[in-house]
Amino acid sequence: MAIRSLTKKGLIVSCQAAPGDPLYGPEFMVRMAMAAEQGGAIGIRSNGCDDIKAIKQAVSIPVIGLIKREIPGSDIYITPELQDVEAILEAGADIVALDLTNRENRYAQGKRLIDYIHQAGAQVIADISVAEEGVAAEQLGADYVSTTLSGYTPYSPQREEPDMGLIRALCGKLTIPLMAEGRIWSADDAVAALSCGADYVVVGSAITRPQLVTRRFVDRIADYLDKCEATDPRGGLRS
Repeated sequence: MAIRSLTKKGLIVSCQAAPGDPLYGPEFMVRMAMAAEQGGAIGIRSNGCDDIKAIKQAVSIPVIGLIKREIPGSDIYITPELQDVEAILEAGADIVALDLTNRENRYAQGKRLIDYIHQAGAQVIADISVAEEGVAAEQLGADYVSTTLSGYTPYSPQREEPDMGLIRALCGKLTIPLMAEGRIWSADDAVAALSCGADYVVVGSAITRPQLVTRRFVDRIADYLDKCEATDPRGGLRS
């Protein structure tokens, strides 16, 4: 399959589901990807060889591939090893996403993985958690940097909202394109990320994991009803 490139700025939709999710499986993620493309997404981010291959065949926009895999004794789980890169490329991904955080001598291994991916004709997204890692990723040869792992390393900010500070910091340091990813729940969040300097916005759960979207509505409604109950024992119910 021919390699596709990101040719314009915009929205990338992350079509991923975890085991146990109602929409887990390639048949569902393909439909999500098709819907995202119809809605105007300029790329798809996908986890796992089966999903990557099926989505690549179903859409005409670039597919970012990764494999989430836990290795005992390691905190690196996004495309951790060469065997994962090989599988992602075999599945047809146009761009490979790698954990390039500064952990477990990752930079040395990351450089080898980046070179391998480039030799195969594909591109690399470096998933990072702090600004220094983004700068290092560019120096290692990554084609894009993404804020994906902010909040997932113990030394990065732990927050509920998107890490706009990281986006602003990277905007002033990078010459390669920057992707904002992580806890972007609304169109306002996406526009804010772009205004801070991101070239692309990656949105996943807010679009493709409806059980989490539902839970956010349920929680907000429950908070409101609890407040009503505190001031009106009838909860505001009509007679």
